[in-house]
Order: sequence, then structure tokens, then C-alpha cells
Amino acid sequence: MTLLAAFSIAVVAVAPVQAAAPAPDLAGVWEGRISAGGQSIRIVFRVDAAGNAVMDSPDQGARNIAVDRPTIEGGVVRFVVPVIGGRFEGARSGDGQILTGALSQGGATLPLVLTRTAATATLAARPQTPAPPFPYRIEPVAFDNPAAPGVRLAGTLTLPEGAGPFPAAILITGTGPQDRDETIEGHKSFAIWADVLTRRGVAVLRYDDRGVAGSTGNFGAATQNDFASDVKAAFDWLSARADIDRSRIGLIGHSEGATFAPLAMQDGAAAAWLVMLAGPAVSGGEIIQEQQRRIAVAAGMAPEEVERSNALQRRAVAAVADNAADPEAVRRAVEALLLAEGRPPADAARNAAVMSSDWYRGMIVHDPAESIRTIRVPLLAVYGAKDVQVPADQNGPAVARLKPDAEVVVLTGLNHLFQPAATGLMAEYGQIETTLDPSVIRTVVDWVVARSGL
Repeated sequence: MTLLAAFSIAVVAVAPVQAAAPAPDLAGVWEGRISAGGQSIRIVFRVDAAGNAVMDSPDQGARNIAVDRPTIEGGVVRFVVPVIGGRFEGARSGDGQILTGALSQGGATLPLVLTRTAATATLAARPQTPAPPFPYRIEPVAFDNPAAPGVRLAGTLTLPEGAGPFPAAILITGTGPQDRDETIEGHKSFAIWADVLTRRGVAVLRYDDRGVAGSTGNFGAATQNDFASDVKAAFDWLSARADIDRSRIGLIGHSEGATFAPLAMQDGAAAAWLVMLAGPAVSGGEIIQEQQRRIAVAAGMAPEEVERSNALQRRAVAAVADNAADPEAVRRAVEALLLAEGRPPADAARNAAVMSSDWYRGMIVHDPAESIRTIRVPLLAVYGAKDVQVPADQNGPAVARLKPDAEVVVLTGLNHLFQPAATGLMAEYGQIETTLDPSVIRTVVDWVVARSGL
């Protein structure tokens, strides 16, 4: 959600590769560089001996991005990265040590040569990721969004043993293209939430964002209201099942997912309760402004540089807000602003394009206050005290003002993902072995179980 970021791996729809053989002989570390926006950016694929793989972009501080098992078909090696909608395809050299091909992202195809720099690779330990056997049922599901023709959402429903009808929770992912497990840096927090809740008697539905992994639709063209309509579709589908008690279905939204949830409730999703995990309670423009400042401070930036960059951020956010109804006006205003600040033309154009998108303009001007005020059911809002993306002391008090009977909990030492953190910076996410701190699991699960009548 940060402005003026370095080149980011963008979203492009990628069809799943069929009839290709798993390739465990690709084990090792594969490194190369792409040239984008005037920058040379390292791309790394790590494949372990069993054929499991992750992708790193070290220059962007991104690690452990989930990759489908690598395949070889007709001499072509493929690494598919469903969460970000990207893939690499390349031909193997005779000695098997070089892959020459391209990385597809953002509608562009960028040349990329990968060289095997190590024969073995170790993937980061994520000890909390649930592993079978499970004391509950797991059902692959899919459902349409009637409000969005062509959008079919694929997901997983976990059901306690027994006949039901069961209380249930719907998990809602945050900003960016996310799979049903909300896989970030190899952490699968939604898989953990589903596991711990289902073990306590609560059925859980989690689903891939539209256009991501198994779901259809165009993620890049979607707005806040579109994602909220996906939540409403999930609620309607789940509430129609005979094994679910429709009067005991709640919503759990993480980050911007906690914005989509109240919007869906305004649109008729009659949730029995709501949990906001690091959920915004002030406008997107305010969030971005404070986020940028806190990240700069946590990164050790000099005070005068913090103020200078924050002033630029303030002007950029204002340019978006002042022209929010006109994407072309936003693009021109932001690009001119960044060029005047000495930004490289390619960098200015890229950031201006992002900030003029329907989603970004909507995020900047959207104020969740109205939808939070309309909530008439129990609300739990949980924040990490070290969260620099949705700061607790900015948003927690806002929730309390908007809904005085809400329970607002701030957990000491936790970041935006609810990991125990040193600085709270995003660069730490992949370095921390813990996916969800026990304190947040205990806080949320006990509260949900109590509201579910269990």
C-alpha cells in the first residue's frame, strides 16, 4: 500500500500449465536480473529436493513468494507464481545450469536468464502451517458472484465433524492479489485461521481473490466495491448450505479485507459478528500518509528526509483526492509532481499509472467511517502495536469513536501480519519464522467461539 515504491512484480492473468511433468531435478538456487524502470532487479527461484519452490526479489525485500511446483515440458522450464499472477518460461542449457527465457508480469514480457548458483536450496521454515491428518473435513468449493458476470471464486471450506448446522466464518484477504491462504512470504495465515477455528467447532470458508489462482475475473480492474460484492457472494453461497447455520455466520477481514467486510454488510450480508484484523478506520489517504512516515522512521531515515518525503507524499495524495473522479487528471498531476521532484521519467510514469487506477483512487478517498457506524453486531478490532502499515494508535481509537461498544485490542510487539517483530517493517516478514503470534490466535478464536454459541 506504500507510494513511490520500487518496481513491483505486477499482476497478469496466467492460465495453469497442464500436462507438464514435475521437475525435482531443478533443485537449487536460480538467480538472474530483469531490467525495469531503469533499475536492475534480482529475481531468485529456490527449489528444494522435493520440487517445492519459492521466489525472492531481494532488492524489493520480498522473499518466500509461493511458486507452483516447477515443470518441464518440451524442454521448457516453467515457474508459475499464482499469487502475483506471473510466470517464468525458459529453455535449459545442455549442462542444465542455465535457463534462458522471460518473466511475464504486468502485461509485459521481460527477458530473464537464470543461472543455477547452488545445487541445493532450503526453504524457510513455517512451522505453524497446518499439516495432515486433520480432525475435520476439507471441501474444495467454487461459487459465482451474480453481481459480476465471469467472476467465479474458488476456495476451501473446512467443516467440523458431525452433521451441523455449524456456525461459520468467512476469511477476507487484504490489499493485493491474494490466494485463499493469504500467502505472504511463505506464511499461510488464513490456513492457520481455518485450522484453529474449525478445531473449535466453527466452519471456515476462504477463497482466492478474483483473477488469482483458481478464481476467475480481472483483479486489476476491481475496486473496493467489487471486492465487497465478492464477500457478499461468499456470504450468500455459504448461508444457503444446509450444514451451515446462516444466523451464526461471521466475517474476519485482514487489512483492507476489513474494509470490504462492512461494505458487504451494508449491501445485505447479514453477518452475526465482525472481526477486523489490522483494519483501516480512517480514510485511505490518511493511512497512506501515516504509513509512509512510520516506515521512513522505522527504517532509520534522517528526520529532515522523513519530513521531505512525507511532504511529497502529502502532495501526491492530495493530487489523487482532488482529481479522484478523473483518472487521466490524476495521472497527469502525479507524473508532473514526481518529475518536478527529480524522479526519473519512467519511475514517475509508473507511479502515476498506479495512482490513477480505479482501485488506488477509490482507496485514497474511501472513508470507512460510514460503514463502521452502521454495524449493529458485535465487533472485535485487533491491531499490532508495531504495525507500520495500519497503525494501531491511528485506527484503534477511530473504531472506538465510531462504534463505542466495539472491543478494540492492541497486542504488544506485533506487526501488520501479527508476527512478533523488531521494527514492524515489511522486510522482516519473511525473516520471522512465526506466522501468527499465539496472543492473536487466542484473542480472536476465543472471541469468535463465544459469539458462535459454542
